[in-house]
Amino acid sequence: MTQWGEIARERLEIISMASQPGPGVTRLPFSDQHEAAIGIITGWMRAAGCAVHLDAAGTLVGRRAGPAGAGTLLIGSHQDSVRQGGCFDGIMGVALGCLALEKLEQDRVDLPFAVEILAFADEEGVRFPTALLGSRALAGTLDPTVFAMCDARGETLGDALARFGGDRDAALLLARDPADTLGYLELHIEQGPVLETLDAPLGVVTAISGIERHAVTIIGETGHAGTVPMELRRDALRAGAKLVEAVHDLALRHDLRATVGALTVSPNVVNAIPSQVDLTVEIRAPEDNAREAAGEDLARICADIARETRTEIVATRSYAQPAIACDLTLRAQLQTAVRDVTGQAPELASGATHDASAMADLCPVAMMFVRCHKGISHSPAEHARDEDMGAAVEALAETLRAFDPAARTLAHPQSVI
Repeated sequence: MTQWGEIARERLEIISMASQPGPGVTRLPFSDQHEAAIGIITGWMRAAGCAVHLDAAGTLVGRRAGPAGAGTLLIGSHQDSVRQGGCFDGIMGVALGCLALEKLEQDRVDLPFAVEILAFADEEGVRFPTALLGSRALAGTLDPTVFAMCDARGETLGDALARFGGDRDAALLLARDPADTLGYLELHIEQGPVLETLDAPLGVVTAISGIERHAVTIIGETGHAGTVPMELRRDALRAGAKLVEAVHDLALRHDLRATVGALTVSPNVVNAIPSQVDLTVEIRAPEDNAREAAGEDLARICADIARETRTEIVATRSYAQPAIACDLTLRAQLQTAVRDVTGQAPELASGATHDASAMADLCPVAMMFVRCHKGISHSPAEHARDEDMGAAVEALAETLRAFDPAARTLAHPQSVI
């Protein structure tokens, strides 16, 4: 019996060497390390019976053809990493997708549709100040202005793509036809501890959380730390401390995720009362109504703390991204396969953004999560078990075997949660 999980680990260990020197994996898009990874992934795709090409946006595409006129089911994830990340985030989904097709080849299963494995070039947005390049190109939502964005060395994204064999103008013409696209499936480590807590190898994603960010400025009054009485102070950091705790309570109250991730104090000296604090609040939720209600609650909290501390607090929403619901039909098919393979199929939302969120503008999307050790991700300590990855290969292969193109959901994927 083929040990698909062991093969996955061996492949991920090999491709993890396509990395800049240093701890963990650092593989940025359109780099020498990316080029080395392309060679390795091409071998995986060909072993799965795919014809392989690199598209104009730098996405490596492995296509297993179906009957003439049949639609195409897409399976994908990203090859790039954060700096000093792990060897599972993103690239594991590409490896497992290839292995599922390889298993079907081994089992001599012919599918009534075409399948494409997609290895996206830039999901993380680490080298350039943009992300989801390849998936946005396929969905037809790629912003042409991103090609003028520069990395730390001053090279534009457009130039880096051209050096790699891509083409900015052709990338803007890559949009797929929704009528020919049956759906998009993505496998990914959970990047959180829920599955490990449930002792579940795999899970099925319900939605990719929406995100909103608020820039908060707290203005108080400085003074000598030894001479201004406590009851007369307008301490901006005291107000900030209250707000940090209130954001934690807000998240619990609304059953979502909220984080104060950056905080700057002025004048930031040991013997002066802080006169200004600038901080960020990020709110994530799988349902937009809950996220927006929490944002409104944040405004009320800021007003209350300002009155109590005699400070001025200005909170401005600086960013908003809607939640993406996974398609009900594809979710049900993944659940059936996951339950058949592992005996359980817990559902959970994704707090992180994935290529699936961009692909939802093209077609129905669904995701399978693989348990990861302690929920650690974006770290050299990131780890998924061989047996869990093997179960994911089995479940994905079973999903493909049972998939009925005629039964695909026609409703827009964002219309249901």
